[in-house]
Amino acid sequence: MTALVLKIIALISMFCDHVGYVIIGHTSFFNFIGRIAFPIFAFQISEGYIHTKNIKKYTIRLGIFAIISQIPFTLFTHKYINPNSTTLNVFFTLFLGLIAIYLYDWTIKTLSNNKKDEKITKKALSLIIIQVIGIIFVLLIGYIAEKLNTDYGMWGVIVIAAFYIFKKNQALTVIAFILLCAIKYSIRIIQNGYNIETIILCIFTMISIMFISLYNGKQGKKIKYVIYLFYPLHLLLLYFIQ
Repeated sequence: MTALVLKIIALISMFCDHVGYVIIGHTSFFNFIGRIAFPIFAFQISEGYIHTKNIKKYTIRLGIFAIISQIPFTLFTHKYINPNSTTLNVFFTLFLGLIAIYLYDWTIKTLSNNKKDEKITKKALSLIIIQVIGIIFVLLIGYIAEKLNTDYGMWGVIVIAAFYIFKKNQALTVIAFILLCAIKYSIRIIQNGYNIETIILCIFTMISIMFISLYNGKQGKKIKYVIYLFYPLHLLLLYFIQ
């Protein structure tokens, strides 16, 4: 499965999610399907970081589309979900997730280069400490996302970073993602009480890893700006549809 196919699956899932709010107005099967979208987008940010030729341009592009998308996102959420919403759209989460990956990667590469001449045991301990420092950076960016009230918040940033951190081991990637899903929805149950909708939302979120695991490492046809533009444009379309 190419990156293009994954993105199309994510776009369809996201569209179903938003259509559900327009048609039904509350959590429904459409929203269950919609849980598949974000993890795929999160995974694509990790892949984008790995394969981009210019991280600066990539980051700026995400930031620009985050700003462009905010008015359509606010109009949509105020009309169909919560008229008092102050949430920042998912592009801000993806933007911060990319920064988190960059800081983690920079920490590992920069500090590890200074440990080449150490003895094996001491070096192994040093690398663990370096990774912990890198993860602290990820958590700090996640905290910023939470404070800014971005869509998916800290959890979203951590998921993006996890896909990058465990990129060389598919089994660990799957385990880490499932654990993160379990933590997310367990917290929701603790805060709001148990209900079957929360369990179903968790299951559908986890289903996304099945599609991600089928990724073959190939990009497919390049239509990145079409995908970026789809987000604000479909929100505007749904806003004006009624």
